Amino acid sequence: MIITKTMRTLAAATLAIAVSVSLAGCEGQIPQPSTDTTADTSTSTTATPDLTEAQEKAIRKAILDAYQAAGDSKNTDGLDSRVTGPALDIYSSRITIARTTGTLDKYATIPADIAQTVIPTDSGWPRAVFSITTTTEDQQSKRLLVMVQDSARSNYKLWGVARLFQGTTLPSFAVPTIGASLGSPTDSGLVATPQDAVNQYADVLANGSNSKYAANIADDELRKNLATTTQQVADGMARNNGTQQQVFTPVDGAIHVMRSVDGGDLVVAQINSQWTRQAGEGRESQPASNDERALFGDAKSTSTIRVSYVNTIALYVPAKDSGKQITAVGADRQVVKVEAL
Repeated sequence: MIITKTMRTLAAATLAIAVSVSLAGCEGQIPQPSTDTTADTSTSTTATPDLTEAQEKAIRKAILDAYQAAGDSKNTDGLDSRVTGPALDIYSSRITIARTTGTLDKYATIPADIAQTVIPTDSGWPRAVFSITTTTEDQQSKRLLVMVQDSARSNYKLWGVARLFQGTTLPSFAVPTIGASLGSPTDSGLVATPQDAVNQYADVLANGSNSKYAANIADDELRKNLATTTQQVADGMARNNGTQQQVFTPVDGAIHVMRSVDGGDLVVAQINSQWTRQAGEGRESQPASNDERALFGDAKSTSTIRVSYVNTIALYVPAKDSGKQITAVGADRQVVKVEAL
């Protein structure tokens, strides 16, 4: 009996160690069972933030260490262990281009320090944390980072990066010790649901002032720059009887939403786009930028070229009765593929 009892004790201790080790590898808050057996299960407990500020800092450092190492080595092997979604598509393309040009795009820079973090209290998965960095050493604008965790036992990964537009004012959020609330693509009480806002913005990117949603969307830096570039290319192609078309498509499920204390939502989403350019008769369509040329490489040109972009868009969607427009507060845009058709 003494031997049996000892073996049971050892087995229980071994199990306890195994459980503690498996949970130690997780990032974030793991729900714990209540120790109060007399508690009324119909009464909800006060929600607590998913992470402490110290945990957010450690997670962000682990992500950025992997991010920086990939950029320094110009090698994406293993990058997907810490970077995912549009951030992975964009950074992988920039690293590929850097192998040709020898220099990584300055827009790939992510400062190590932050000005603010927004940590939710939601207990389920997937979950996200929004953090806003400081400006870069060369005074580029702050970055909005979206870090996501798909399950209780998976690591947080960098899902999206948006470079905040100059002069942008973000909405207010609950302090990290209190915690914010994750929104959903179908949140109501806004001028549009987050998903509808993304769809409308994609239409405005494609059609500009001719979009039926143009009045709903405030003008912004990305739209201005895109319109200027598109017009310059269009003018050049028109002289040779060429044509062009851009199509912007929101990616299903590629959206993260954080509710603000102002009554609106901060929405970060992925919109992919394809820019097809066709030269006039007897002419060839060529890449239109250094990045496009680096990705096109030695491929044979034809009369038609198709260029694929990944766009990470950050939108503020205000409350329905605010009288305000949907406003883009930041973005990142990167060519990821160039092909002759």
